[in-house]
Amino acid sequence: MESAAIVVVVVTWNFEFLFLEELSPFVNCSTLQFFSMMSLSHSLGSSPQPQPLIKEGKSEERGLCLIHLLIACANHVAHNNLENANIIFDQISMLASPDGDTMQRIAAYFTEALADRILKGWPGIHRALNSTRMTMISDEILVQKLFYELFPFLKLAFVFTNQAILEAMEGEKMIHIIDLNAAEPAQWIALFQVLSARPEGPPHLRITGVHQKKEVLDQIAHTLIEDAEKLDIPFQFNPIVCKLENLDFDKLRVKTGEALAISSILQLHSFLALDNEAMQRSSPLVLRSPNRIHLQRVLPMSPSTLGAMLEKDMVNSYTPSPDLTSSSALSLTSSNSMNMEKFLNALRGLSPKVMVVTEQDSNHNGLTLMERLPEALYTYAAFFDCLESSVSRSSPERLRVEKMLFGEEIKNIISCEGSERKERHEKLDKWFQRFDLAGFRNVPLSYFGMLQASRLLQSCGCEGYRMREENGCVLICWQDRSLFSVSAWRSSK
Repeated sequence: MESAAIVVVVVTWNFEFLFLEELSPFVNCSTLQFFSMMSLSHSLGSSPQPQPLIKEGKSEERGLCLIHLLIACANHVAHNNLENANIIFDQISMLASPDGDTMQRIAAYFTEALADRILKGWPGIHRALNSTRMTMISDEILVQKLFYELFPFLKLAFVFTNQAILEAMEGEKMIHIIDLNAAEPAQWIALFQVLSARPEGPPHLRITGVHQKKEVLDQIAHTLIEDAEKLDIPFQFNPIVCKLENLDFDKLRVKTGEALAISSILQLHSFLALDNEAMQRSSPLVLRSPNRIHLQRVLPMSPSTLGAMLEKDMVNSYTPSPDLTSSSALSLTSSNSMNMEKFLNALRGLSPKVMVVTEQDSNHNGLTLMERLPEALYTYAAFFDCLESSVSRSSPERLRVEKMLFGEEIKNIISCEGSERKERHEKLDKWFQRFDLAGFRNVPLSYFGMLQASRLLQSCGCEGYRMREENGCVLICWQDRSLFSVSAWRSSK
């Protein structure tokens, strides 16, 4: 595998020139001839059929073609050039496939998201096309279970969270844990087993689980109560059915004399949508996008992976729509509205001995489509590469996770704006700033936690997963691409 290197590239947009310039080492004359016919000007009236080499040739060549087409299509969608976008949609549809190789699958879901973004301009049509679309609660539970089983990310987050809680709660006789996303009982079952083996005996344990689906809470309550009885642990489960932003802190029933821990796994980023909505209401500030965008990027894996293809291709440029705003010019203070601040302050006010936070470590919170697209491509390329390395392409479980989980996240990042855009993931350094402003200080994750997590990764039998320590926190990676961060905090007072 190639070692990672951090580079800063200046992104400018000249699709047709860079397309031929960058692609020429990888494709032969037939392919170049096909793309030379593909004009992106407004005068183009018909869409040429692709040559068989593009459709049936090497996956690397086809992948590079798809990357170029996706960037061009997104640029036209961002500028509302729908006629040109339609031409490229037609080209992509001939190459992309939700059951093909990694790039074909990625292209299928990003193309669907771009098309959905266009349709949102006609709300009536968009509602009509989605009127019969239903997601059963059982389907949501199933896809979350599949994500847990097919990837080690949540298992690793559970290991680090439990170890941080155990170390903070050493010697405590009454422990209260608030789980801000009580969806997977395996985390707490593992904690039960360690607590039951304490020489002084298990503590009195109470878990407050927050989730917006009652069925999920009922299921986890039944499982945990049953396991606690088997291990003879004095246990209570307090379910709270609500969205996190509507949480009534009085219902948490935090009591004097309890040692409190808080677990937040993939939850806090949901407040960024509320912050964005509040900022738009309260601030008239609109900044124009710069003509040249600087992207800091991590060189990924090996040339044979999709990430390497993206790295080679994303040096190609784009110009953000001139009427859109740029998040790079907005400070954290201006985008940090009272919603996130109030929630973190309320959590700090509970005086937890430790709060452990897991978030997706990606920058998907740019204000413009063309700011979010490159990072989203890199992130989901890594996720799809994970599955490509370990799961059959025809696996129904893989197809469900890609469509029902990753496909929906991609659609939210690419298609949605305002408060509707919930998947606003950010990097670890932004979370450091937020917790610092809210009065928390970092609690370094222990060496023993890293050791346990390393053993878990070894048991997975896949060399692509890695971890690295950063400022007392842990980044969980696929190859050299960080995908999740785990950090621990306590009140600075």
